[in-house]
Amino acid sequence: MAFVHYERSAMGRAMARSVVERPSRAAASEFTRRVLHVLRRIPSGRVVTYGDVAEMAKRPGAARAAGQIVGRADEPGLPYHRVIAAGGRLGGFGDHPQLKASLLAAEGHVVRRGRIVNFAARRWDGS
Repeated sequence: MAFVHYERSAMGRAMARSVVERPSRAAASEFTRRVLHVLRRIPSGRVVTYGDVAEMAKRPGAARAAGQIVGRADEPGLPYHRVIAAGGRLGGFGDHPQLKASLLAAEGHVVRRGRIVNFAARRWDGS
């Protein structure tokens, strides 16, 4: 599937800037589809670890693989910020850890020193 990125010229006309080939959703692995399904289900105010996501996606021990999928996914509207590192550490979110902390705080989490306060009580078990 090709996506064309458009920009406006100085005269205000739209002009194609670049074409990016992306794999179709059908090309995604079964594990990728399951990881994204888990992400869609995480309720507001709750968090899961990358290991939790891997386990819920039926691949226990594949936390790093789940993290790679979450990090590369670009589906709008998914709550990527609700996936955190082991032990309640924020982890992930590229160069924007403060944005992740802010999004979590907006959902009622208290973040202190890069960790979710009362992590065990805020952790979602998938049910």
